[in-house]
Amino acid sequence: MRTWPAGASITTARLGALRPHGEALWDWLRGCVQAERGPGRLLPWLPVALGAGIALYFTADHEPIAFVAALTALALAAVAFALRHHALFALAVLIAAVAAGFTVAALKTARVAHPVLAQPLFGVALKGFVEGREQRERSDRFVLRITHMEAPRSTSSLQRVRLSVRKGTAPAAGSFVELKARLTPPMAPLQPGGYDFARDLYFQGIGATGWVLGAVTVKPAPESGGLALRYAATLQGIRDAIDARIRIVLEGDRRAIATALLTGRRDAISAPVNDAMFISGLGHVLSISGYHMAVVAGVVFFAVRALLALLPALTVWGPIKKYAAGAALAAAAFYLALSGAEVATQRSFLMTAVVLIAMMVDRQAITFRTLAIAALIVLLLAPEALVHPSFQMSFAATLGLVALVQLGLPALFASPDQSGTARAALWGAREIALLALASLVAGLATLPYAAYHFHRVTAYGVLANLLAMPVVSALVMPAGLLGLVAMPFGFDTVFWRIMAIGIEWLVLVAQGVAALPGAVGPIAAFGVGPLLVVTLGLVTLTLQRSALRYLGVVLIVLAVPWALAAERPDIVIGGDGRQVAVRGADGRLRLLQDGQHGFLQKVWLAADGDGRSASEPSLGAGVSCDRDGCVTALADGRLVALSKTPEAVAEDCHKAAVLVTRHPAPEGCAAYVIEADTLRRTGAQRLRSVGTSWQASVVHPPERDRPWAPRAPLSAISSARTKHPADRSTASSAEREPRSPTAQGERAASQRPSPRSQLSPAARTPASPPVDDDEPD
Repeated sequence: MRTWPAGASITTARLGALRPHGEALWDWLRGCVQAERGPGRLLPWLPVALGAGIALYFTADHEPIAFVAALTALALAAVAFALRHHALFALAVLIAAVAAGFTVAALKTARVAHPVLAQPLFGVALKGFVEGREQRERSDRFVLRITHMEAPRSTSSLQRVRLSVRKGTAPAAGSFVELKARLTPPMAPLQPGGYDFARDLYFQGIGATGWVLGAVTVKPAPESGGLALRYAATLQGIRDAIDARIRIVLEGDRRAIATALLTGRRDAISAPVNDAMFISGLGHVLSISGYHMAVVAGVVFFAVRALLALLPALTVWGPIKKYAAGAALAAAAFYLALSGAEVATQRSFLMTAVVLIAMMVDRQAITFRTLAIAALIVLLLAPEALVHPSFQMSFAATLGLVALVQLGLPALFASPDQSGTARAALWGAREIALLALASLVAGLATLPYAAYHFHRVTAYGVLANLLAMPVVSALVMPAGLLGLVAMPFGFDTVFWRIMAIGIEWLVLVAQGVAALPGAVGPIAAFGVGPLLVVTLGLVTLTLQRSALRYLGVVLIVLAVPWALAAERPDIVIGGDGRQVAVRGADGRLRLLQDGQHGFLQKVWLAADGDGRSASEPSLGAGVSCDRDGCVTALADGRLVALSKTPEAVAEDCHKAAVLVTRHPAPEGCAAYVIEADTLRRTGAQRLRSVGTSWQASVVHPPERDRPWAPRAPLSAISSARTKHPADRSTASSAEREPRSPTAQGERAASQRPSPRSQLSPAARTPASPPVDDDEPD
């Protein structure tokens, strides 16, 4: 029998037995790392590291000091340069890129710094230049660059505001106007973790939104608006002329979609058609991005090349392919300017430009380097684009498609030499298979971002794209381009009508697919953690060349249950204290409201994974309302009250477990109170019941202070009432105890029906508000 050596233990022996396996694993990892260190392998990871730094910037609690961040980035870059011949060079470069991304975002914020309204203003007199306008379904909007501002009370002078006005009354871009308006701060996230609309407006230079009161008076400009304003007015005039010409020939959604495809204006599309487009997976058609840019450049490229091929001298002596690429690049640049140069369009143009330039210099066009260069340029010029859905979905889809090409997509569908009908049939089958595979890959790549931002996934996206995209590619977009070319000569009518035929088919497919059972899968909101893990998994799977790429699959698989396990709140409270959503015994939200805000409720329902519309009568089921407020029950029977009057507050204090009110609560109130003063500081709140306490998360924790979300002056907020636990609800995550030792008894009493629950059905007010006219994009 074998015996252990003297002085050896069983553990030591086992470790010795495992040593060969550990060495083999180490050799395997070292081989993978060596495979990833090939020439050019570092470049695609630079935008990933740059984006990580930008994301880190947006998570900071307060604004960092820009010059300190810049010095840190320079120091790390110097370290990376010093290690250029060392094995740690790649790691040092990526760390420096993270610091560079953080610095770029901080510098961009400092460069665009401007005042942001912190509290509403009424009857504000404004003078300024109109920089741009939008036509919406029920109203118009325009951006005003302010030259003079008179407010009822002292406030910082704003630079730009976005104003809504009655449909058809928005002034022309470039005009100088006088008006009176009601101004409100840019919309904060409608719930903790929600999308930050105010941040978007901040980087657009807009410090407030609002509504025009009365008429808009156009006046002679006291000064020149500058070159930028003239450029914007010129482009606006071109867009208006195109839209006006299309409007004469087409109407309704056909006109709105045609205008959206050519000029980027998609706000006039009716809500049912817009929803059907996104539910069916065809929403990307409405946002000018890579597909549209590729079609424009491709049509111009092949048309110019065909025309030049008719000249024998050029085909012999000139590189007509390069001439056609130059013409396509010019057309793509014009399309970029005409469409408004949104983030997705910028990325698409950069990708297209790199491809066309590579064609002109005889280089391979579609590579990860191409995508990396485009991403670097976009992130350096507009770092705020990183947190926008269009950037994330656009680059995710493109990353997946480039990976598909790199894996040998053309060879995958190569067909043997055939002739006649067989060749045509094989070509058609190959094109259909290519389109299906590209749609599937792009859809899978963008699915986690759609789930995170829009809280839904589309089940039949591949089917919708197979049915609609060939018509859009072969009929709608070419007809639109020909219409633009023919419009100055007066022969564009026929092309708009041809375009309308394809658009009708597009809408028919969208509505048909959206009506299929299970066409959309609602998903409850989840945190940013699963999204980051999915992103890391996606870039690992596509950018790695060794077996390490399969770690990406592991990361993606791990993120799915993490996202699906996200906890949902018991109560959601709006930032103004006028809307409250309560989860009932059936697990669905019920709405208590003082006023109407359809867009807010639409967002809440989507974030809860609830497919109901904001006008669904079931949202008011179990809710009793009268002139004093509304009451409903939680799943455990405890009551939640929205009290509108002091009398209701006094009554609900002893009957409700949670009380939301705009009035001060009396001494000895047993309910957990959320007052308007608290909400002004914290923004919207989400509450979860933890035993007899409540755990709250808020939009604006007390430690967070960013320039796009300024706090209202203390003078504008009533003095804090320290006798109420609600004043301690500013903590983003803390358990709070009831108001008094008698709270348990009072909460037991709260099981008794409220007097308002005894109201007749005719006196009850269900939650069924209309959609807000000024909802964000």
